[in-house]
Amino acid sequence: MLQVRIHDISGQGLPEYATPHSSGMDLCARVEEEITLLPGERRLIPTGLRIELPEGYEAQIRPRSGLALKKGITLVNSPGTIDADYRGEIGVILINLGQEPFILQPGDRIAQMIVAPYTRVSWLPAETLENSTRGAGGFGHTGI
Repeated sequence: MLQVRIHDISGQGLPEYATPHSSGMDLCARVEEEITLLPGERRLIPTGLRIELPEGYEAQIRPRSGLALKKGITLVNSPGTIDADYRGEIGVILINLGQEPFILQPGDRIAQMIVAPYTRVSWLPAETLENSTRGAGGFGHTGI
């Protein structure tokens, strides 16, 4: 298991996995009072967490499926990326794509965070690329 240093300035406790096979941990809103997100409105919501990821790892911030389905609440930049050298507070950019105002309470679960390794590349300039079955087909070229 990977150990990651974390600084909790929220006092709400550390993110946890909800089930033994969960890949993401819920992040909670660190707000002093309730916030209303109107339809179409977006806002940066603090989590009260700062982390120190090891080199070669990132944290991805993703929407919670229940909020997206039931309330139309999602993330503007999904997934958001927390780089290994970032030490500031993690913030979540929520947007209300629903038809009704959404009331966010202090401590509400707003997103999930997944920590994963990544690979860095070095580019090899080329005049041509190898052919593939797909070729340049994209954006629905295989049908609906």
